[in-house]
Amino acid sequence: METNDSVCQEHIYSKIYTEHSKSIWNFIYFKCGNQDEADDLVQEAFIKLWQNCAKVPQDKAKSFLYTVANNTFLNVVAHKKVVLKHQNQFQHHNNDQSPQYIMEENEFKERLQKAISNLTEGQRTAFLLNRIEGKKYREIAEILEISVKAVEKRMSLALKSLRKEIDNI
Repeated sequence: METNDSVCQEHIYSKIYTEHSKSIWNFIYFKCGNQDEADDLVQEAFIKLWQNCAKVPQDKAKSFLYTVANNTFLNVVAHKKVVLKHQNQFQHHNNDQSPQYIMEENEFKERLQKAISNLTEGQRTAFLLNRIEGKKYREIAEILEISVKAVEKRMSLALKSLRKEIDNI
């Protein structure tokens, strides 16, 4: 049921966009330093607000947008780190490995990337923050504004899912 001040109402949503899009864009631009990336991240945040408009009270919309934009930015950074790490590993090992080994390694990397992308957003974020950025569960809980128990649950489910998919490889 929509109330009179529901974020799902177009005029309320438009007002929120007008009031907050520039400050959220600045916040993200200062983090990433790329205008196109900032545009994409802000657009993604507002899309998620619209998709969750029935669940987000109007007075929590600004906080929701900042959180989504920041978490999406962290996902992008973590993904870039994974790609860079794998590229660097590949370059270091490339010279002394057989073509068969290199092909199998590339296939494994692709499957691992796919397995990580198949995780839920929450699981993937917690997993990448822990395993790529080296964050402790407490730090992840603070970043994502959830309990340490919730981080533990996400990590447990992520690792279980990855083990299952990797065992099939």
